[in-house]
Amino acid sequence: MQVYLPIAEIPVNMFVIFGMGGAVGFLSGLFGIGGGFLLTPLLIFSGIPPAVSVATVTTQVVASSASAVVTYWRRKAIDLKLATMLLIGGVLGSLLGVILFDVLQSVGQLDLVISLAYVTFLGAIGSLMLIESVRAIRRRKSGARVTARRPGQHNWIHGLPFKMRFRQSKLYVSVLPILALGGIIGFLGTVLGIGGGFMMVPALIYLLRVPTNIVIGTSLLQIMFTMAAATIFHSIGTQTVDIVLALTLMIGGVIGAQFGARMGQNLRGDQLRLLLALLVLLVGMRFAIDLLLTPEDFYSIAIMKGAGA
Repeated sequence: MQVYLPIAEIPVNMFVIFGMGGAVGFLSGLFGIGGGFLLTPLLIFSGIPPAVSVATVTTQVVASSASAVVTYWRRKAIDLKLATMLLIGGVLGSLLGVILFDVLQSVGQLDLVISLAYVTFLGAIGSLMLIESVRAIRRRKSGARVTARRPGQHNWIHGLPFKMRFRQSKLYVSVLPILALGGIIGFLGTVLGIGGGFMMVPALIYLLRVPTNIVIGTSLLQIMFTMAAATIFHSIGTQTVDIVLALTLMIGGVIGAQFGARMGQNLRGDQLRLLLALLVLLVGMRFAIDLLLTPEDFYSIAIMKGAGA
């Protein structure tokens, strides 16, 4: 069944788009990620313009995250105070991201920047997560106790000022790295169309020592509100949100996220991190291959903003 996307200006198969939204929504609920780092490339590989893909995916990230958040909220597995601090930084980062997005689009460099950024971030973070998760699995199989948070263990973050107590996560840390982390996630989410959970989850676990059972729900709650802000900013600023594409992705994402959230409770933390690392690396490799291959068309025609007829 073909539907026409008014902003992307191309026809697409509705069931294929629905399936993409459902599959990514499932992964969102399973890993505690927004899923944009997978969905945005899928849409781009399907022929949808990168600008439209990035802006529209923020709506699906909101829907799938909200669906999964309900499940974690019922289980009281969300640190509301921590999520609020992350959200403050996220909204500010989203605003800056929209400004950069508009500038890159106006000079015709958006597509290249998106591809290079995906290769860099996904390759680096995926590699680090893969190494750590493999080590954790090996320690568990050897009989050693595996824990992401050891009593009394501190790093440089715990020496920063402006500390705040987060009772749900059993933390007493500075709000500065929390605001910075939220800001980075919001900025990248707006520019690249990613929820940022694949960075948020390991950062909360390994840098802030947030308990694993609290991380996923807290990450999803912050992602939900940050991407909602990004959607509004894109709708007003860049005007590249395709409502038809958004609705199709959102319906599939909400359904998939419910199944993912339920299954995620049955897997160990090291297994989840290993699977997520492999997914991140696969997407990064696909972007790298596309950059290295000779394009079919050496030139493209685009209408620059402000250009006269």
